[in-house]
Amino acid sequence: MPGSTHTRWLAIAPGRVNLIGEHTDYNGLPVFPIAIDRDIRIEFTVADDPVVRLDSPVARFDPFAFQLKRPVEAARQGHWSNYVRAAARGLLEHGVELRRGIEGTVTGDVPIASGLSSSSALVVASALALLKANGATLPRLELAALMARAERFVGLEGGGMDQAACLHGVAGHALRIDFEPLRVTPVAVPEGWRWVVASSLVRAEKSGDAREAYNERARQCREALAGVAGRSTHGLPAYRDLMAVDDLDGLLRRARRALSPVLFRRFRHVVTEGRREAQAEVAMRDGDVRRFGHLMVQSHESLRDDYEVSTVELDAIVEVALDAGAAGARLTGAGFGGCAVALCDDTTVGPVIEALLARYYEPRLGAPPSGGVVFAVEPSPGARVEEA
Repeated sequence: MPGSTHTRWLAIAPGRVNLIGEHTDYNGLPVFPIAIDRDIRIEFTVADDPVVRLDSPVARFDPFAFQLKRPVEAARQGHWSNYVRAAARGLLEHGVELRRGIEGTVTGDVPIASGLSSSSALVVASALALLKANGATLPRLELAALMARAERFVGLEGGGMDQAACLHGVAGHALRIDFEPLRVTPVAVPEGWRWVVASSLVRAEKSGDAREAYNERARQCREALAGVAGRSTHGLPAYRDLMAVDDLDGLLRRARRALSPVLFRRFRHVVTEGRREAQAEVAMRDGDVRRFGHLMVQSHESLRDDYEVSTVELDAIVEVALDAGAAGARLTGAGFGGCAVALCDDTTVGPVIEALLARYYEPRLGAPPSGGVVFAVEPSPGARVEEA
């Protein structure tokens, strides 16, 4: 049964940090993130009418309301309500009856536009709140796939990593997420591994300026796949079909002959990143921190040189973290700004944070930064609804 209109509920959805496997999800290859101990929260009551009414204590996020009817109308491009509208639209188009809405307030401590999936966390939290309000449920994998499709309502050709990580987080575990079909496999993070997240101070607005560059990469990957694979009576193979052979060097030689230089670089990133993700999972299971860290550095170099989504700021964070003793570091998320993640242990996590404060933030800000720009994170549980 739906929750009482007098009961206050809390929909909690964590952000995520992708450890390795970047820009591979929308190409059908696995990714390897963690859900983190920072989240987006919607404190809400159930409304008697099919209307969503939400506000935020943050001034830039103005209050909004919309009707739960098909089709859900979009707000202007870049408006934060479009992520909530995307969740509602996805549920309605999936056949979920939304006869009751929600009224409440959105808060959270996932840094906005930092590549930590605050937007997908808002989508997932909104979906869980609406399902709770209407006494409905969906299997987690089904809901993750549905919300991945729904989030494209905002105009981004993203994959399914963020929503799956948000819904399937496990404390103390990384998540190997496979696609087509969607599957999630928890992998225990070895005792003593620590993750430091550092903001570049450059916003990565996937609903704004970075959207076209992101979507362009997705188109280039499809073009590169078509150029290498050609077309057959069975249609176009997937990246995972091409990578099923052991001869990766031979595949890259064939790609170099078939593709323009730009498309070849995009193709090379996707297939080598796919291979790195598989090797990183083995390294984590083996507790091999040096091997995992080395793969992170290789990933960053590929994202910088072949995929061209890094920035001078992200490169600088990676350099400082490695100089200070991190086992590995790389940008995390789509790039074009946002954050980097560094792999540390109990003895290096403090020195890495101190080095970033002294060598990256203070020279740029002229003073020690406020909270929320560099912090340690832990692999954490997935999204849920509980009584407030």
